[in-house]
This record gives sequence, structure tokens and C-alpha cells, in this order.
Amino acid sequence: MPINFPNKPGLVIYITAGDPDLATTRDIALAAIDNGADVIELGVPFSDPLADGPVIQRASERAVARGTRLTDVLAIAKDLRAARPNCGLVLFSYLNPVIRLGMEKFCAAAAEAGADGVLLTDMIVEEAGEYLESMRAHNLAPIFLAAPTSPDARLKAIAAVSQGFVYAISRVGITGTQQQVAGDASKLVARLRQFTKLPIAVGFGISNADHVKSVGEFADAAIIGSALVALIEKTPPELAAAEVGKFIAGLRT
Repeated sequence: MPINFPNKPGLVIYITAGDPDLATTRDIALAAIDNGADVIELGVPFSDPLADGPVIQRASERAVARGTRLTDVLAIAKDLRAARPNCGLVLFSYLNPVIRLGMEKFCAAAAEAGADGVLLTDMIVEEAGEYLESMRAHNLAPIFLAAPTSPDARLKAIAAVSQGFVYAISRVGITGTQQQVAGDASKLVARLRQFTKLPIAVGFGISNADHVKSVGEFADAAIIGSALVALIEKTPPELAAAEVGKFIAGLRT
């Protein structure tokens, strides 16, 4: 089942849970939803976030240092689902914290918390058998990363098992802002369209309203991560939710 994007283009907003603290994460997520975010990606902090650039790495380090755990992120998800029942909600994690909890236990807890889907950044489709089985059993949407360097056969395999939406990486490398959306992104989306009718969201480097508008010309949604996490990093916690709200509203205008 696809995740609904009522706005065009949709906005998927990544937040590192626990940075600067759990209560502020909740307030930031609510402000993002109330100002136009269609989907919240709640990031589970991890001690070795190799796929992320320095901004999200620092956020993860701060959250880990504060003792944020996967169970805390699940609790925030449950709270957000109760407060904003119509917003898309995705748990974004590395595989290690999920393995520590247990795949079946994690999927059951994610469903109980009200998550729509899960993205495990280092879960590859070729090794996803147990994961997909547990996800199906709990009616959760598995979301996979599709890269510009992937051959068509691999994109087809990703599309075949994806639900919710497909996360198209705009460029090869780690997360982080960039001056303009990479040309590879539109080509990748066109290739993915051959294999899926799911919404396609583009991430890695999307950071301002011009980027969102550009992505909207060829994809269904834009994913904002590092730019938002950088804003949270430099903003006093008591002002973070209001600043995030203004930032998200600005992406819509």
C-alpha cells in the first residue's frame, strides 16, 4: 500500500530522534506536520552511522550520548500517531539496533506504535527475506534505497518488494546538502517508473524551496534531512520547534 502524499510534491522530513532531547523531537515533529510535512522519518540514533554525512552523524552522536534508545523512538512514534493520526510515519534505522531488539519483536512494536513503514538504511534487498516476512506479518511498508548506480535488474527487484514509497538517492555518497539537485536523480526516477506505480521520493542533498520545486517536476516527493538537522543543531532547544515550522512552511512557498 502506498503512503499518501496529499500535497504535490510531497514532503518527507527526517529527524534524528533524541536530538536535542526526546521532548523537543516530539515538538519538532508536530511543528513539521502542522506546517506541511506529509511524512515524518524518525531516525533511530546509532553509534556508527556510515551512510550519513557529518551533520546527521553529529546529531546521532548527541542523541546516543543522551541515552536515546530504539524503544524511546518507538514511544515517540506512538505519541505522534495519536496526536496526528493522518500523517505518514516511517521509522528510519540502521540494522544493528533492530537486530539487538529482534526482527519480529521490532516489527510488532513498530506496528503497535502506529508506524506506516520502515527504512533500514543498510538492509539490502538480496538479504531481506526474514525482514520482509516480518514486515508483511505486521502490515508494515518496507522502504528501500535505490541508487543511480543500480542496474535495472536491481531496481526491478527493489520495486517488487517495496511498499509505501521508493526512496531514490539523488547522488552516490553520504547524506548532506548540495547546491542543486543532481541530474542523476531525474534519470533514476524515470528508470524506476518502469517497474513501480508507487510514489517515488528523492533524497540526499535536498535543502531549500528551489530544490523541492525542482524535484516536484519529476518525482512525487522530496526528502529533507541534513538541512533540517543542521537547523536544529544551531537553534536553542526552546526555539527549535518554531524554527522548524517556519522552515517547512518556507519549503511550501
